[in-house]
Formats: sequence, C-alpha cells, structure tokens
Amino acid sequence: MASEKEDRIAEDTMMDEEEGATSPELSADVELSSQALIKHPLQNKWALWFFKNDKTRNWADNLRKVTAFDTVEDFWALYNHIQKASKLMSGCDYALFKDGIEPMWEDDQNKRGGRWMINLNKQQRHSDLDRFWLEMLLCLVGEAFDNFSDDICGAVVNIRNKGDKLGLWTRDSSRGEANVEIGKKLKERLNIPSKIAIGFQVHSDTITKAGSTAKTRYQV
Repeated sequence: MASEKEDRIAEDTMMDEEEGATSPELSADVELSSQALIKHPLQNKWALWFFKNDKTRNWADNLRKVTAFDTVEDFWALYNHIQKASKLMSGCDYALFKDGIEPMWEDDQNKRGGRWMINLNKQQRHSDLDRFWLEMLLCLVGEAFDNFSDDICGAVVNIRNKGDKLGLWTRDSSRGEANVEIGKKLKERLNIPSKIAIGFQVHSDTITKAGSTAKTRYQV
C-alpha cells in the first residue's frame, strides 16, 4: 500500500509539473518577489533641475533638467544619489518642480505667482541647509499642503557665498489665503521658531525691484 501511495504522489507531482503548477512555497516566494517590485506612485510627477553659473553662457543654457520621477522609491533613489545641497559650489542651484513647469519666472505657470523665501546665514549651511531642503522636498512630493497643493509649482535652493536661500514657488500671488496657509505649513514643517518671520515675494515685484530685495506681500 505504501508503495502504491508513493506511486500516486509521484504521478500527481509529474502531472503538476507538466501542467505548470506551482508549489505553495514557490507561490509565496513569487508573491513576495512581486511585492518587492511594486512602487508607490506619487500624486504628481516631479522633475529635478540643476543650475551651474557659467558666465560665458546665457542663463537658460546653464539650466539643465536632470531627470523626472513619479514614485516614492525613485525619489529616494535620486536624492541618495546626488550631492547634498551643502556640498554644491557657490552659484549652483537645485530646483524641484512639477514636471512640465520650468524653474523660471517666465514659465506660464509661474509668471503670476511668487515664492516664500528663507534666507540662511553662512553658518546655517552646515547646521540647517540640508535638513531644510530635504523637508521642503518631502512637503512637495508628499502633497503636504492639503487643499492648497495645486497652488504649488516647485522649490529652489540657491547656494551663494553671501548666504544660501530657499524658495517655495506658488502659481498665483493673488490667492492670499492659499499662500498664507502654505507659508504657515512650510514654517511648521521646517520647525522655524515663531519669532522668526518668513516673507512671500511676488515674481513680478522681484523682476522690477529697484533695490536689492523685493517687497514682501505676505508674512508669517
């Protein structure tokens, strides 16, 4: 009887193999492998831009689109592969914008907007810059501005000898409530003390400014 059972098991196994059946253990392995390949989509597709100041070329030629991504995993793969902002040479910028929007005032989706500006002193390049920039990126790709996320265009970090700057760009400077709520959320996420104010500048004011800085439209 035992031999007859073994023969039947052998026959069943051969039939399974011929029919392409998979054992429970192998099924579990395949399922885990498939899960490992699944990526988590972002709500928007984003593009990373890099600017390097070469005075022998015009401004637009110094701006280069590095890559675009639309999943959480691809964001982290990119972030962990590129240089930290604090390691860039003076005159260089990173910009992260919704794909299809170029990081320049003249873009149709930027020209009526403005930006929340954060100015850092020289010492903050080592203490705060990378943390602020990463948190700002996470606010973008994570849609941290809730009902006002559609107002967001992108963000820029400028590396400069006099002091680095970060800017969060929005598409419509006339939307006062939206821009103020965005500024409050940004300040909260960056853990900026309440006694330190940050200001919002309209792009058109920045372009036509008479002095070294544009006037502040909103402040939080």
